[in-house]
Amino acid sequence: MIDMILASQIFNVDLLAASIRLSTPIAIAAIGATICERSGVVNIAMEGIMIVGAFFALWFSALTGSPWIGLFAGLVFGGLYSLIHAWATVTLHLDHTVSGAVLNILALGITRYMMVLAYGHPGTSDSIPVTLANYRFAVPLLSDIPILGPSLFNQTPIVYIMFLLVIFFTWFMKKTKVGLHIKASGEHPYALETIGVSVYKIRYLGVIISGLLGGVAGAYLSIENQSTFTEGMTNGRGFIAMAAMISGGWTPIGAFLAALFFGFAEAFQLRLQISGAVSIPGEFFTIIPYVATLAAVAGLVRKSKAPKADGKDFIIEKED
Repeated sequence: MIDMILASQIFNVDLLAASIRLSTPIAIAAIGATICERSGVVNIAMEGIMIVGAFFALWFSALTGSPWIGLFAGLVFGGLYSLIHAWATVTLHLDHTVSGAVLNILALGITRYMMVLAYGHPGTSDSIPVTLANYRFAVPLLSDIPILGPSLFNQTPIVYIMFLLVIFFTWFMKKTKVGLHIKASGEHPYALETIGVSVYKIRYLGVIISGLLGGVAGAYLSIENQSTFTEGMTNGRGFIAMAAMISGGWTPIGAFLAALFFGFAEAFQLRLQISGAVSIPGEFFTIIPYVATLAAVAGLVRKSKAPKADGKDFIIEKED
């Protein structure tokens, strides 16, 4: 009887709703990373981009009093920060992994410096009075569906944005000319160049899209899930997003489903820890999402096939 009560406390509608909320930043960043790598550029800088987006979203929300302006700021600064990666990898032909690693470290330094400038101290910012969580709304009729309704259709704005992004980019990559060009850039860049489409421009576009989405993912953490910015608050979600992209087979819908799995793992460990069903140190619970990440990547990476030109430099040979 006790086991059944504990199970009912853990496995319920709230667990599903929490899984969706916790998967949101991972899914949005994973979709951005998918578009970027489909264009042929490896972007492990998603962690740094999310941190930058989180800080500027919170800061502009505090300055203007509007979390919507903060969301726009997170999107814009995420895109601008990703331009550094595009310039380094596409224009300067630097190693993609090295560039991404440097940007991750740089993001920590930039946000720490901005924290001192804006708030006079590093660490955690002041709280903002109004966040996007204040704009939670239920979709009429759909929110009344048993089990799925309260979980899927009674959410906050960026969660709904995530659903729209999954639908949009699935259509965009399959049905639009630009989407097909992005896929060609990551598979056969020289063939794309021969038909008059600039691979450089397409790869810049792919990186910028990943930056915009990474900024939105970061904004979710600071102005929707929380009301403050804390240095390093992404806690590896950018890297988990990369794992979701790989596990999802470099597709938007696959990345979303993989991110949902990782969100479930995190929600499950939180509820398991709160329930007290297992008497083990709390530190053990915190590693569950990361173990789930390793297991998913190890189990699915052999079935996933990266774009042929992903991470490979593209240089236009000039005639003498």
